[in-house]
Amino acid sequence: MDQIAHYQQIITQLLEEYAAIPPSYPTNLRDEVVADTVRNHFQLISLGWEQSRFIHEVIFHLDIIEGKVWIQRNNTEADLSAELIERGVPKSDIVIGFQPTGTLVQTNYAVA
Repeated sequence: MDQIAHYQQIITQLLEEYAAIPPSYPTNLRDEVVADTVRNHFQLISLGWEQSRFIHEVIFHLDIIEGKVWIQRNNTEADLSAELIERGVPKSDIVIGFQPTGTLVQTNYAVA
C-alpha cells in the first residue's frame, strides 16, 4: 500500500471511530464522516436540527497535501496529532494547519 492510501485509511478509520462515540447528552444531531479520497479531504461533521435551528459544524478537518497530513480544524480537546502518530503517521508528516506559519517551527511537527 502506498503512503497516500495508507494515510487515507488511517484518517478515515480515526474519523469513523469518533463518529461512533455516542453524545454525552440527548441530541438530534448526527455525526457524519466525509472522505474524499480523490482530492484527499476528510471531515467529521455534526449536523441536524436543534429546536428551530439547523446545525452544520465541522468537528475535524484533515487534508493530505503533498504527502503530509494537514490538521486543518480540531473543534475538540482531542490530540489528533498524537493519535495519528500512534497509528503510524510520522511526526515529520503532520502539519498543524490551523497554527500560524511562524509558530509551526516551534511545534516540532512538519512545516508546509
